[in-house]
Amino acid sequence: MTVTPLANGFCFGEGPRWFEGLLWFSDMLGEAVHTVTLGGAMTTLPVEGHAPSGLGFCPDGCLLVVSGEKRQVLHYDGEDVTGFADLSELAPANLGDMVIDPLGRAYVGSQARSGGVIIRVDRDGSARVVAEDLDFPNGMVITADGSTLIVAESVGRRLSAFSIDAAGALHDRRVFADGLGAPPDGIALDAEGGVWTAMTLGCRFDRIEAGGAVTDSIDMGERTAIACTLGGPERRTLFLLSSTDAYPERLIGTKNSRLDAVTVDVPGAGWP
Repeated sequence: MTVTPLANGFCFGEGPRWFEGLLWFSDMLGEAVHTVTLGGAMTTLPVEGHAPSGLGFCPDGCLLVVSGEKRQVLHYDGEDVTGFADLSELAPANLGDMVIDPLGRAYVGSQARSGGVIIRVDRDGSARVVAEDLDFPNGMVITADGSTLIVAESVGRRLSAFSIDAAGALHDRRVFADGLGAPPDGIALDAEGGVWTAMTLGCRFDRIEAGGAVTDSIDMGERTAIACTLGGPERRTLFLLSSTDAYPERLIGTKNSRLDAVTVDVPGAGWP
C-alpha cells in the first residue's frame, strides 16, 4: 500500500470524519476544525477557546464537535458554533472521541486512565452515562446494522465491544481484541468487520480482526499514529493522522502533524 501525503501545517490532528466529499478533522491545539479535499486543499473553521477532539455528523448534516478540556459538545450548523451539551457533571476526565449512530445519538468518551466512561448525548441535548470502568476510552465505531459499538481502550491496550439496544443503552461488554502491541487510539471499521487502529506508540496503523489477528499494517516510521477513518470514493481511502509525539502538551506551538491517505481493498462500513 502506498501512503500519499495529503495535508500538513497543523498542530495536533484528531477525530477524522468523511462527509460530503471532504475529510474533516480537529486540530486540538490549534483550536480549529479543518476540511481537506482529495486534492489536498484545506480550509479552517476556528473554534476559539476550545480544544476540539471528536467529530460527528447528525442525520440533518449538522456537525457536533467535542470540546475536550471544557467537557462540552458543540454544534455547528454551517454558520455558527454554539453550545449543545455540557457533560462536566458526568465526565470524570476530559472528553475525547465521539461516534454518532444513525438516529443521531452521540456516544462520547471521557478519558480517565481507569474508571473512564462513555456518555450518550441524545438529540435534545440530554445526556447519561452508558458504560463505565473503561481504561481510557478513545476511538469508537458503530457497525452498519447499528447493533454494536466498538471502542479502543488506550491504557488497557484492547478493543472492547458493546451491544446497543433500541433505547441506545450499551450492554454485553466483551473483548474484540486484547493484548495489543501498543495503545490504540482512533479507529475505523471496514465492511468485513476489520478495525483499522492507530497504534500510537507503535508508530503504525494495524487492521485488526475480532480475536486480535493483525492482517495488515502501515508503518509510519518515527511518526506517532493518532487516528484514522475510511472515506473517499467507495470508502476505500484510509485517511491517516499522525504527529511527532503522542502527548499533545509537548506539541504546543508546533505544526508538524500530517494527514496521509492510502487506498485499501476493503471499503469502510458503519459509523462514522
